[in-house]
Formats: sequence, structure tokens, C-alpha cells
Amino acid sequence: MIKRYAFGNRFETDTVPVKPEISSGEIPFLTMDQEKLSLTMNLESDDCVYGLGENARGINKRGWIYRSCATDDGNHQEDIVQMYSAHNFLVVNGSVRFGLFVDYPGVVTFDVGYTELNTLSIQLSDLNADFYFITGESVLDIVHQFRQLIGRSYIPPRWAMGFGQSRWGYVNEADVRNVVKRYRELNIPLDSVYLDIDYMDHYKDFTVDPERFPSFSAFVEEMKTQGIHLVPIIDAAVKSEKGYSVCDEGLEKGYFCTKEDGTVFEGAVWPGLSLFPDVLNEEARRWFGDQYKVLLDQGIEGFWNDMNEPAIFYTEDQLESTLEQVSAYQGKKLDLEAFWAMMGLFHGAIHSPDTYSRFYHNVNGRQICHETVHNLYGYNMTRAAGEAFERLSPEKRVLLFSRSSCIGMHRYGGTWMGDNCSWWSHILLNLKMLPSLNMCGFLYTGADIGGFGRNTTEDLVLRWLELGIFTPLMRNHSARLTREQEAYQFTDTDGFRHVISMRYVLLPYIYSEFVKAALRDEMMYRPLAFDYPADDRARGVEDQLMLGDGMMIAPVYVQNAVGRMVYLPETMKLYRFHKDGTTDETVLEAGDHYVSAALSEVILFVRPNHMIPVSDGGHCEREVDFNDIHFLSFPNGKPSVYEYYTDDGVTRNITEDAVIRYRMEVDGSIARMD
Repeated sequence: MIKRYAFGNRFETDTVPVKPEISSGEIPFLTMDQEKLSLTMNLESDDCVYGLGENARGINKRGWIYRSCATDDGNHQEDIVQMYSAHNFLVVNGSVRFGLFVDYPGVVTFDVGYTELNTLSIQLSDLNADFYFITGESVLDIVHQFRQLIGRSYIPPRWAMGFGQSRWGYVNEADVRNVVKRYRELNIPLDSVYLDIDYMDHYKDFTVDPERFPSFSAFVEEMKTQGIHLVPIIDAAVKSEKGYSVCDEGLEKGYFCTKEDGTVFEGAVWPGLSLFPDVLNEEARRWFGDQYKVLLDQGIEGFWNDMNEPAIFYTEDQLESTLEQVSAYQGKKLDLEAFWAMMGLFHGAIHSPDTYSRFYHNVNGRQICHETVHNLYGYNMTRAAGEAFERLSPEKRVLLFSRSSCIGMHRYGGTWMGDNCSWWSHILLNLKMLPSLNMCGFLYTGADIGGFGRNTTEDLVLRWLELGIFTPLMRNHSARLTREQEAYQFTDTDGFRHVISMRYVLLPYIYSEFVKAALRDEMMYRPLAFDYPADDRARGVEDQLMLGDGMMIAPVYVQNAVGRMVYLPETMKLYRFHKDGTTDETVLEAGDHYVSAALSEVILFVRPNHMIPVSDGGHCEREVDFNDIHFLSFPNGKPSVYEYYTDDGVTRNITEDAVIRYRMEVDGSIARMD
């Protein structure tokens, strides 16, 4: 059951498509302090708190503080409190059970036992908010109701679930051709190559550098003949340059954010001084979305939106003020305190949050300070594109995902987990964010495999791929000036070929479970505690996940490990896929097991009386035969049915009509029912 509680003069976020009627009275279990603008409740020692989407720390959010304030900060260490997105939904499960969604566009702080160990406190910048209180029979029931409330999750084209290679540093056609050539020569599957900001003409959105890519549409077609989709980046900032059509037209029509006095606001990002499309303005949002047409017309079928928190390096006003303050130190003998104070002035001018109070949106004729609606920007940039694709590509799905988001954007695109690092701890962080993002509607997600920043290692990339083959977005991505980490850069090419090829073997199951989760408003990735709520041990397991109908995954995430401990809440069958192409099957009883896993082996677990559809693989998605499937299975005493979803992977008409049912008998024989 869902109840909506409304306070103050709320800004319409469009997060909830159809809002329930407002309920009267107080929000159950929570104490509101209108002076402190907060909600609090006491937590019992065994209560778990789940959700909050993209965030650091564990699946159970107890013991830390989380701030919903979309931030461009790629240093994802254990002590961070905010990331690129703002996902204000949580579930408390224990002595009481409920879900709470805070529909609010500004900064929200969730103190989940940080200040006081057994206190949950939710702090808002003001009390102009809607609160949705949800009760249900289980955590999964509450999540299901919430997902129904916020609308169906985005479904990409099926090719977007193939393996993608990316790097900030593919600067021309020759670089891209070399990537494709090396993968194809080694028979390592590949579906897409991503283009970072270097493909643009001086970092200008919706342009292509004419020297680096002299005939872009022909090059896009050339790649398609090899089964490769090019996926360009689009940044939020538009270069401020006279003669650049996007800039000129946006200025003429008043479609950029302004200062309080109505003059256009400028901030420095990759192109230098830039303008920011007012994507909260409906007309401006439509205009910005239509700009994607120039690349669609050249054959592009997918995009990734970036820098849309929005990231702003500095403004001229801030820089001038900083330099003026720094000049006061000139000629003085500085002690350490003064030196660090001076250095702090420079650090404070970069990505300064004060910037967000300096520009404004025009929403239905009202001037709205960006600071009060900050978390809506990435959502509405991607919404602009998603709505445009419905007009410009009405029959055909377009790949779209974004770095910054809030709940609501899940209807228009996916999200990746931002600029992570080549750290072993970030494999585990990748795993832990999957169910939390699913709870908030984001099914198409994944992390930069191998790590974006820092220098990676061969074993780290392999182990990360062994998780990545199970995530909808499977992309190897790294920053310039870091160690190159394409599969062909390392010695064990057989191992890389084997692991990446397993993605295409598993693709029928990954795609089927993804689409069913979207159509049915369910989670694709779940903590063991959600599926085994009566199992106290399962509640503490945060490095294994249930994946779809019948699979459990338990990746290795420790360097030099040759296996790991795995907890089985029930008897399961272990499948082990060796590099030489052979497969082992072992039935393991419920309980704790040490499971060996060589560096290039893939392991997965199948639940009793379940089956996993698989294919014979291929070098890209279009080579996978989704009709000629066979099954990994674990017959265990009773018949069962698997609902297999398969369609053409391209058109937008996605319904339950594409479900095919297979029945497994007690003896393990499997036959199609329909």
C-alpha cells in the first residue's frame, strides 16, 4: 500500500507519472521536526536499511551518511558521502518494514546511524517535498509497488548488451579501426566502440572533427558491416562560440540557463567557457533533444550523456575573485597555516558548489535557482534525448545512458556507475550497487570494467570481466594517460577470449531476465536476504547476488585469490566453465563452501528446479541465435517452468507476448510448451 504525504510548495519533478491522492496525518514510524527540516526514527539493532541507488559502502546502508547531491567526484573511496546521482528511495526492514521515497529536487541527507548508531535521520534543505510511504509483505513487494509507482524502466536495443570497448583517447578513425581489428583478429567478441570527447570538433556537442573523422557517416557504416556500433558521448555544456549553430540558436531562443539578472550564465568545462541548456524548460528540452538528430542521421544508434551533474570546473567570476584573494599573499613570508589557506582558495574555486546558486532556470515563466532543483539536471538532459528518440526513431530503440540521474530518469535511459578507479575494492562496489540501483528503477547499468582512473593490472581486468559478463552494461573504459586495458594489451588472450565469449553464451538469459524485470517492475539483481528472508545468514552476505529467476553469482574480487568462500542458502548446482572450453557441474549442499576459481574461469550457481537458457555464442550480438537455445539446469525432484523472453531486439513494441515457456520434467528433460 502506498500513501503520499505532501508538504509546502512542491516543485513538480515529474518523477511519479500518476500521483496518488494526498494522505492526512503523520508519516508512520517517523518523527517530523519542521524547524530542523528533518525526519527521524529509532532503529533496532537488527534492522536493515536498503536502497539509495548509486552510493558507496554496503548493500545494507547502516552506519554511514549519504548525501543526495549530484557531484562530479571520481575519487570513490570509503569515506565519500555523495556521488554522481541522487536516488532518494530506501526500505527499512526488521522490527518494522516500509519503503520511503523522498520526491524532492534539492539536497537530501540520509544519516543512517552515522551521528547516532541507532537513529535514521533524513534532512532536507526545506520541507517542500512529497513523501511516499509504502508497506508490503516483503522487501520485494515494497520495491515492486515503488517500481509500479515510478513507471517502467528503460529497455535498450539488444546489441547494447554485447561487450563494448571504450577509452578516453581514441582520437581518430585509425584508433577505432585498430581496436576493432585487434579484437576481430583474436576472435574476441565485440559489439561496440565508444567515442569520448576527442571525436568532437573542439569539444562542441553534436559536431565531429572533420580531420580526425573526415567522412563520419561512411565510417559509421563501415563499422556496422563488421558488427560494430559506434557510441559517441554528449556532454551537458555547450561551447560559447559565435558561429557555432547550437550556441547561436540556443542564445537566440533563450534556451540556456541565466544569471539572476537574466544575462546568460557561463561556466568552464571541456570546451572552455560554456552555456548550459535549460533542460527544465519544456521548450528548451525539446530543442536540445532534437540536436541528437544530426548524429542519428549519420547512422549513430546509441549515446552516453556525461558531465551532467552539471559539472562546472569554474566560472570567470569565481576565478577572478580567487586570484584577487591570492594576490593578498604576494610578497609575504607564509607560515604553513597561511600557505594551506592560500592553496585552499584554488581548490575551492574548482567544482565549487557555490556555483549552483549563481544560475537560474525558466520553468513555466518562473525563475528557479538551480541550487534548489540541482538533482534534476542529469535526469532532464537524458529525458530530452529519450523524448526526442521517441519522435526521431519511433520504431527503433536507441541506446542511452547517463552519468548523473535521479529517480524518473530510469524511464528514459540507463546509468553507469561513474568514473571509478582500477582498484580491487571497486569490483565489490560495482556488485553492491547493482541491487540498490535496481530498487530505484535502473536496470541498464554497469561499471567501467578494469577501472577508469589509475593503472590497472591484467588479473584485475579479468576478474572484473568475470562480474561484468553478468551486468547489462558491459563496457571496458579507461582514462587517457592510464595503462591501456583492452583485452589484446595483455598476455592471456585465450583467457580474455573465453571470459568475454561467455557473455554471448549467457546473453539469452541476461536479456530475457532484463526485459522481464522491466515489464514486471521487478529487480534483476537481488541480495540473498531478499530471496531468503527467513535465513539470518543470508542477511549478512553482501558479495553474492541472485541474478534473475534461477542464478546466483559470486565473483572473485581479491587479488591473487584462487577461489573464495560462498554461502548457499539452499542446495545449488555449481557450473564451472574452463578456458579450454570444458564445463564441470557439481551439486553443493546448503551451507558454506570454499569454491576454487582459476583466473580465467567463469563460475555460476543454478537454483534447484531452475533452468538457464544459453546459446552457442558469437563474435557479436547479431551472430547469437536466440532461438536455438539449450539449458543449464538443476532438476531436483519436481517439474518447473521457465519463461523465456525473446524478441527482435530492435523494435519498441515490447510486450509479454514474446514470452516462450519451457517445462523441465523431474528427469531433467526440457521441452517447449507453447
